[in-house]
Amino acid sequence: MRMRAWVLSGVCAGAVLVPGTAVAGAVPEADLAFHGTAVLDEDRAEVRLTPLDNGPAAVADATVRLRWSVELADAQELPARCVREDERTVLCGTGALAVAAPGERLRVPVRLRERPSEVTLEIDTVWSAGAVDQDRSNDRVAVLVLDTGDEYAF
Repeated sequence: MRMRAWVLSGVCAGAVLVPGTAVAGAVPEADLAFHGTAVLDEDRAEVRLTPLDNGPAAVADATVRLRWSVELADAQELPARCVREDERTVLCGTGALAVAAPGERLRVPVRLRERPSEVTLEIDTVWSAGAVDQDRSNDRVAVLVLDTGDEYAF
């Protein structure tokens, strides 16, 4: 049995049935990337990160997830655009991102529940205002950070 898909497509004031497969609407495409540093010093960690949109479309806002391999202390003093998601995770809004221009730098200090000798920090985009990112390789990063007080770049 042969099946044919019909797609309803709006054209000005009318509608036309077109045989074929469904075509995605005008979904913006953006390539988000994050660069920065992470530091671990005893039970304190700090992430400094700059978001970048490589285009082709600008993004009205995005949310980046910072997830540590260890639990965070209960009490945290997070920046205004950040919120705690769970015992190891913080979500932060990036604000609007223009194409090919660095976004506003985020500085996210956290306290850890214990004093580990190392942590793994995972960074990824969890929301991008409806824009689709075809290249997720540059907005998903894992960084091993040792308790040395040194900056580890990503």
